[in-house]
Amino acid sequence: MTKKTEVTVEEKLRALYDLQLIDSRIDEIRNVRGELPLEVEDLEDEVEGLKTRMQKLNGELETLSDEITNRKNLIEEAKVLIKKYNEQQKNVRNNREYNSITKEIEYQELEIQLAEKHIREFKAQVEQKKEVISKTKEHLSDKETHLQHKKDELDAILAETEKEEQSLIDKSNEYQELIEGRLVTAYKRIRGSVKNGLAVVSIERGASGGSFFTIPPQIQMEISARKKIITDEHSGRILVDPALADEEREKMEQLFATL
Repeated sequence: MTKKTEVTVEEKLRALYDLQLIDSRIDEIRNVRGELPLEVEDLEDEVEGLKTRMQKLNGELETLSDEITNRKNLIEEAKVLIKKYNEQQKNVRNNREYNSITKEIEYQELEIQLAEKHIREFKAQVEQKKEVISKTKEHLSDKETHLQHKKDELDAILAETEKEEQSLIDKSNEYQELIEGRLVTAYKRIRGSVKNGLAVVSIERGASGGSFFTIPPQIQMEISARKKIITDEHSGRILVDPALADEEREKMEQLFATL
């Protein structure tokens, strides 16, 4: 590889324009994917959120079921105690003992009533939870189907473009090595500041590519001479002459065809 200090201005301009063509090709590939990767990511987050919600709801349903079982057990225990107290009443020796046992029976009967009330409340909550779980499950199923569709769509695009994109990224890095650091930094800064990502453009009909501002004939001559790096005073883009651009486009098209 030619040392950076030995690279001529023309070679730098060619390398810069080649780099632009490569990066623009990468942009085209990524534009084909569009918002799909983000859509897939958002759907994955939604599905994960719904799964977490399902786990939480099922946990709450299990807790309610345990509570119902506990209350049923409490009722059975209370019934056993009532039976025992009824037997004891038959053998009481005085009114005080009778009244004491009667209060215990009344307390256990109240416990049974309270437990039955709780069971009814818990069963109502269970029905509500089951309804929410059913709707959440249906929503989750729809989202999973949609996610799979989007993943298949993305995988199909990646299968077509991933190899080419990686090859282009490698080429982009390779061409950056041909250009001095400050120019690469400037190129990236300009590229990041314009919406179409074009940091290096050729002159088209007397104006810089993508611009309506005419470039004076003297400046056009200097650009064609390829003796120094010249930028458009309006957009800041680096300018190259049409002949150089045509030559490099043809060269890059041949390169792209091999990737």
